[in-house]
Amino acid sequence: MRPLKIVYAGTPEFAVPALKALSEAGHSIGAVYTQPDRPAGRGRKLQASPVKKAALSLGIEVRQPAMLSGAKAVATLRDLAPDLIVVAAYGLLLPPEVLTIPPLGCVNIHASLLPRWRGAAPIQRAILAGDRETGVTLMQMDAGLDTGPMLARRATTITECDTAGSVHDRLAVLGANLLIETLPALAAGMLAAELQDEAQATYARKLKKTEAFIDWTRPAVEIARKIQAFNPWPVAETRWRGAPLRLLEARALPQLAAAPPGTPIHVGREGIDVSTGNGVLRIVRLQLPGRRAQSASEFINGRDFGHQALPN
Repeated sequence: MRPLKIVYAGTPEFAVPALKALSEAGHSIGAVYTQPDRPAGRGRKLQASPVKKAALSLGIEVRQPAMLSGAKAVATLRDLAPDLIVVAAYGLLLPPEVLTIPPLGCVNIHASLLPRWRGAAPIQRAILAGDRETGVTLMQMDAGLDTGPMLARRATTITECDTAGSVHDRLAVLGANLLIETLPALAAGMLAAELQDEAQATYARKLKKTEAFIDWTRPAVEIARKIQAFNPWPVAETRWRGAPLRLLEARALPQLAAAPPGTPIHVGREGIDVSTGNGVLRIVRLQLPGRRAQSASEFINGRDFGHQALPN
């Protein structure tokens, strides 16, 4: 296929592999659109997005409008005359007048098997729900939120050892590969789009830090999913000896516990076992404020974890 003239829109780390794959495949990327620099870190200094950093390293022009609506913003984008606009976790909805600019339309790499988990946090919501698989969907964009017809999908299994971070990294590469494999058929007009089944649609609402605190009266399976889903952000949390204790990895054990929920019932090299409202949770990896993340065996070395119940 001939190289396509592409405008790319993305912001976080998830969108970096697809940008690099398009560049390596020889496509002409006229500009990269990404969110404006945001304050981050302890000093709250302005930080460029991962996509901006990647684009600059590739020598691609970067544009960072606060919004894409308005005649000037639309005209500036139209002047690039792209064959295709590719979007991956950009953070802004494309207005209808932008969607009609490229002859091949606008396609979005979404981190779920649509129509399941439309919205902002599809990876975390899939893990929280106990889904056995997730994946990426290449979707022809329309005016709705992740509602457009599907061009291609690729699935991957979610294991009990997966965190949101590990699934994220896998899907970012999966999405990049799927895009490159699909472009020839899309450019040739040989790709049949499949409408989403609205009856199967679910919404992945944005994560809130208030969701991260552990309620030990909940079942162990549910708590384990939360801990895995909230790693690396916002990170599940309980309290230990008056201080926050961040829980990074955990497993639900197939056994019952008579102790009140939140009570540590066994401390060993394999982990810290805590009773819950239904079953036992084994904490595998954790972190105190200002300290590095540790395995449970490292954490308890020289510490008396005790048997006092953790607060709900």
